[in-house]
Amino acid sequence: MLQTLRNAFKVPELRKKLLWTILLVAVFRMGSHIPLPGINSDYLKNISQSGSLLGFYDLISGGAFSRASILALGVMPYINSSIIIQLLTVAIPQLEQLSKEGDSGRKKIQNATRYVALVISFVLAYGIYATLANSGATAGLEITQKIVIVFTLVVGSTFCMWLGDQVTVKGIGNGTSILIFVNIISRIPTIIGSIIVLKDAGSVSIVSIVLFTAFILLLLAAVLFFSLSERRIPVQYAGKFASGNNAMVKSQSTHIPLSIIGSAVLGIIFSMSVMEFPRTIATLFGGDKSWAQWILTNNTCPFNSKSWSYIVIYAVLTIFFNWFYMQITFKPDEMSENLHKSAGFIPGIRPGEETTIYFEKILNRLAVIGGVLAAILAVTPILIENNTAFKNISFSGTSLLIMINVALDFTRKVESQMVVRHYKGFLK
Repeated sequence: MLQTLRNAFKVPELRKKLLWTILLVAVFRMGSHIPLPGINSDYLKNISQSGSLLGFYDLISGGAFSRASILALGVMPYINSSIIIQLLTVAIPQLEQLSKEGDSGRKKIQNATRYVALVISFVLAYGIYATLANSGATAGLEITQKIVIVFTLVVGSTFCMWLGDQVTVKGIGNGTSILIFVNIISRIPTIIGSIIVLKDAGSVSIVSIVLFTAFILLLLAAVLFFSLSERRIPVQYAGKFASGNNAMVKSQSTHIPLSIIGSAVLGIIFSMSVMEFPRTIATLFGGDKSWAQWILTNNTCPFNSKSWSYIVIYAVLTIFFNWFYMQITFKPDEMSENLHKSAGFIPGIRPGEETTIYFEKILNRLAVIGGVLAAILAVTPILIENNTAFKNISFSGTSLLIMINVALDFTRKVESQMVVRHYKGFLK
């Protein structure tokens, strides 16, 4: 990747795009350190713990949530909006028709996504305000100052959404993904610092640190391997006459690549949201009520991360949501129909119903394999926190998955643009 970036800087147009990307990311990171007015961020240190939903949000926001920054929401409203619109596209025929109308339809869907993101921003901004108020960080503020806090969070989220679009247009890669990638990378020094603090306090030994580092590297290698892996379905296209000159076009052989863990991130986010929702509600609105204390302190509660039932349910939900999202993303009947319309077929499989059944079997197997890996990534941080001395460390298997996928996508985008420009230094 470093060699690819070095070669890209030698191309004036790509160098300009890379510099734009660096500049916009720098603006984003500086904004994440601007605090909300009148907020004491010390109250948030115990709320955004590792393994919780708020801890995950703090991780992908680069610590902006725990710092009570004006960019605490980050790009989360836009991500949530994108997921909602994508799910509604399957359920609402009008949206599904728009998605098939090319660039014009995609632009309309993108505009709808932005409007929904704005509504979600207000909801999440009020949720963050409720979190701040519940923790005591808003003590002494007047009503107008509290309204300013909510609107500041909404404006900050809108700015992040605009900044991500600018990175996509003027830079390289998907702007929203790059911003999340940078936020996760920015937490690495904090993780190292937390480990050093544990070492100085005598909580962990050098051997434990080495084993922990080796385990993270092994997990990173596994995620990288499965991210690069794909199930290739062989496809044969029949020969046909070209219009105009009656020339015979020879039959072609190709394949349909299917990612093994393409739905893993969303599967983890869905299952995490379901499992952490009761705990979040109890933290924000439960107070000293018995049901809230049962959820927060009882180690046998299925919504308490210290119980084994929580881990089992979390893993099962991750596998289910991974399967569910893959089923709505790759529709076997549409894949079979599109293959038939393009005069293609899978060798040894009859076109039509048999091809659809074949696609269903392949997708179900990939969903289970990807779901198991996603479940391992989801529960690993919880097992580490519950059974080792490495507690309250902002480590997440999901973050590894996001980092690798974004890095691979960014590298492919750079390489494809270099190939388009016939850069000889790269082609050698």
